[in-house]
Amino acid sequence: MLRCVGEYFAFLRDAYFFKDLGDEEVREIEALCKEDRFGRGQVIFRENAPAERFFIVLDGMVEVWKDYASPTPDLLAVHGQGHLFGEMALIDDLPRSATVVAKTDTKVLYLFRQEFDHVLRQRPAVALSILRSLSAMVRKSNESFVEDLRRRNEELERAYRDLQTAQTELLRAERLSTLGKMSSMILHDIRNPISILRGYGEMIQLVADDPQKVRQYATSSVQEADRLNSLANELLDYSRGEIRLDVRVVPIDHLFSRLEESIRDRIDSRGVHLDLSNGVAEPMLIDEERMLRVLVNLCDNARKAMSRGDELRVAAQLEAGELVIAVRDTGAGMTEEVLAHVFEPFYSSSPSGGTGLGMLIVKNVVEAHRGRISVDSTPEVGTTVTLRLPTTA
Repeated sequence: MLRCVGEYFAFLRDAYFFKDLGDEEVREIEALCKEDRFGRGQVIFRENAPAERFFIVLDGMVEVWKDYASPTPDLLAVHGQGHLFGEMALIDDLPRSATVVAKTDTKVLYLFRQEFDHVLRQRPAVALSILRSLSAMVRKSNESFVEDLRRRNEELERAYRDLQTAQTELLRAERLSTLGKMSSMILHDIRNPISILRGYGEMIQLVADDPQKVRQYATSSVQEADRLNSLANELLDYSRGEIRLDVRVVPIDHLFSRLEESIRDRIDSRGVHLDLSNGVAEPMLIDEERMLRVLVNLCDNARKAMSRGDELRVAAQLEAGELVIAVRDTGAGMTEEVLAHVFEPFYSSSPSGGTGLGMLIVKNVVEAHRGRISVDSTPEVGTTVTLRLPTTA
């Protein structure tokens, strides 16, 4: 460290902190100055350290950091030649509010606060000049802060508008993608029963003179029409987003009889054994049509997963104040990956296809009854879907 001599008078004379002082006062301050040097990256002082002196940059550049030691420090300012830093040490006894690091090899002048305090007490003009300089500095800092805040607000507004535009485009693309996927699945599911209906109609024309055949084909036609109606109801329930139940008193024997009537032909055509077991004697408060559709969906899913000789069992019983209906098959079962997606809309792992809405509709109907649904499945062993519905309204 070297004591300042006359060569620093002109430099101090131009510093904004001392610009209103007379030559005599500047020379008195010059006599108190000392010189120091810091290598690039060297810390000059740290946040929360005692504030004992302030500095003037003679040559080089320094950076002012907040939370310098944290994983996410903030760069507050960069000062070059002629700038002061640490000057708040002149007016308060508080610790340093930031960390200052040499950005380049830097040479500084510094003054100790106690020595400068003596000058302020002896020369009121110096104190007044310091106050004016600090006031100008605060005003400039405020203007800079407001301008930066305004600029950031404008950037945020632009970013928000861009985000809204991107979100609108994303939603539009997602709707189009969903519509395309949904249309493809619907057309696939509708085409089969329509073809079957047409086939039965043509066969009825061919056997018009055989009442037994006509009755048989007409019955099959009604069943296919019911499949189409069930598909339409699924799509309506999904599009509405909520299910309004039509709850009535329904004997479970009656529900199972309708279930068997709806699925028997399809189950038999697969060569699968069907076992319906009802252990519930009293009638239940449920939406009969929707619960029938739930059971038909579950049985149809099971049918697609089974081969000739497999067994499908639907059993109902009362457990702890709940109606428990279990649909168990000995089919192909599901992997953990398939199970993870089983209730997602438009998801179908069956090679036979489908809308991918069946299990979602099942879940929605069960939850509309304030019930719960669980699925247990093991590949090559089978699947059990358990419905638990409260027995009280």
